[in-house]
Amino acid sequence: GQVLELLRGVQRGSEDRKQSLSRLRWALQNEETQQKFVRLDGSIRTLTGLFTSSLADLQLEAARCLHELSHSSVPAVAEACLPVTSYLLTYLSGHSLEFTELCLYTLGNLVVESEAVRKQLLPQGIVPVLASCIQSPHEAVLEGVGYVLSQLLQAKEAPTEIIPLVLDSVLPQHMLRLVCSGLKAGMGAAVEFAWCLHYIICRHKDNVVLLALGAVPALTSLLLDLASEIPQDAPEGLELLVCPVLRCLSNLLAQTDCQGQGQDGRLLIALFLILQCFLQQHSFLVQECLWLLNNLTADDPFFCSALLSLDLLPAVLQLLTCSQMATVLVLTVLCNIAEKGPFQCQRLLQQPLLPRLLPLLTLPDPEAVGQCLELLHLLFLHCPEAAADFTRHGGHQALEQHQSTPELQERAQALLDMVRQPPGA
Repeated sequence: GQVLELLRGVQRGSEDRKQSLSRLRWALQNEETQQKFVRLDGSIRTLTGLFTSSLADLQLEAARCLHELSHSSVPAVAEACLPVTSYLLTYLSGHSLEFTELCLYTLGNLVVESEAVRKQLLPQGIVPVLASCIQSPHEAVLEGVGYVLSQLLQAKEAPTEIIPLVLDSVLPQHMLRLVCSGLKAGMGAAVEFAWCLHYIICRHKDNVVLLALGAVPALTSLLLDLASEIPQDAPEGLELLVCPVLRCLSNLLAQTDCQGQGQDGRLLIALFLILQCFLQQHSFLVQECLWLLNNLTADDPFFCSALLSLDLLPAVLQLLTCSQMATVLVLTVLCNIAEKGPFQCQRLLQQPLLPRLLPLLTLPDPEAVGQCLELLHLLFLHCPEAAADFTRHGGHQALEQHQSTPELQERAQALLDMVRQPPGA
């Protein structure tokens, strides 16, 4: 009854139509009211009429009502709004900032809930419209564009239907530009677009477009800038930008043969500055930094040498017991270094490394223990004297306890055989 009353008030066209609309807007904050409203005959048609009217104040109030509806998590409500999508797109080149912003967030919310809405928006030209909005000078509009794009790029059909359209537009170059100017321009938009880039990179195997735009050097120099800001006065929410930027760079380096593209030793120093800064408050960034460090050192002798020559090993080893995930990743990075040969293994053993590895063999996490066995194998292989040293530290017993663990017994046995061999045999 009450919902019908509100709709009638809006339809009557009396003086206080704006007041009826604003009462309706408050009522539409309720899930149940939203569902009742869209079931009423002519409800969306009436709202659409006001949304497209020539009276700016009615138009804005109708936009606010639609925005409330778009918050519904019920797909039927989002689908009831289908007739409005083409107008929402048209009005993105709107007259007032608040109006443009409302249209953007309404679109973003509708995109999340309904595949039908996404399917309709693509042929209506949402990608070219966003490509023109991303060139707006207004931070609030840019943030809204970032929100809509990140919702689109997370859709299940994004890899086949949305990402190719985005990559074919001018969006990528502007996204990269806005991410890299995050410190100077707006942090909010930079964060949104950094996640957008992340969704593209991790869901699209062949990132030729981004590589051609110089994404690797651009993101590398952004991390250098971020690291240089950190000790003085890191802006609020800096960790929110650092996280997706680390992921983008990490995934780009993992997917493609970027040999030489990101070879800048300063990147390692930047990573450790970032690590130090965020270790206490935002420990989730530790594993992000270590993922990148792993991808940098995996196939690249350059970064393995740089890590040693910049004397960053003690800093790496400090993270060994930071968290379960950190333990595995640090051990993986150490394996990347040890794989390079005897000289690198000697540098590791000088740390001294063996006494730090022994307690790890008693961890309850088979992945960490497995990675530790892998590292010991490389060390014994390249520096046989390490095996004898290991035995002196009581490593023998530590290995024997894994002879009965199914996924570890073969590796433990192989190491025991290596330890038992007389040196020089």
